[in-house]
Amino acid sequence: MAIGAFSAETAEETADGTGQARTAQLRQRLERADLRAVPEARRALRHLLRQWGRSGRSDVAELLTSELVTNALIHTDTDAILTATVSPRGLRVEVRDFVARRPRLRMANSDDGTHGRGLVLVQSLADAWGVRAHGVGKAVWFELDAGAA
Repeated sequence: MAIGAFSAETAEETADGTGQARTAQLRQRLERADLRAVPEARRALRHLLRQWGRSGRSDVAELLTSELVTNALIHTDTDAILTATVSPRGLRVEVRDFVARRPRLRMANSDDGTHGRGLVLVQSLADAWGVRAHGVGKAVWFELDAGAA
């Protein structure tokens, strides 16, 4: 599926014969500075969660995903990659960009308007979250446990 500068693919995988449930994955390339990708990412994630019967807190998952996608698109001057994986353990969403500068967790003040709240929301609502460095850049991720996702 391709939508403007936004591309997505959904892959389904089965376990290696151990009898465990399957996992589903969404992977999307996000063009730099193209904020149209934010609502598209939310829709694609909603579809993934509905397809796999894990829509219990999809509103939280969509909100946190849109925060990570928005941060990657407005705070870097590069493309980004969104990966969402649903497994028996839960949901993991990761947004990878190609800038090594780590995001700062900061408290918003009244002069910031709508800025400065994204990572605070992620920290408050996710079961786990973090930032990991990779060869070129970083990945910001969050997880929701299976009972929550």
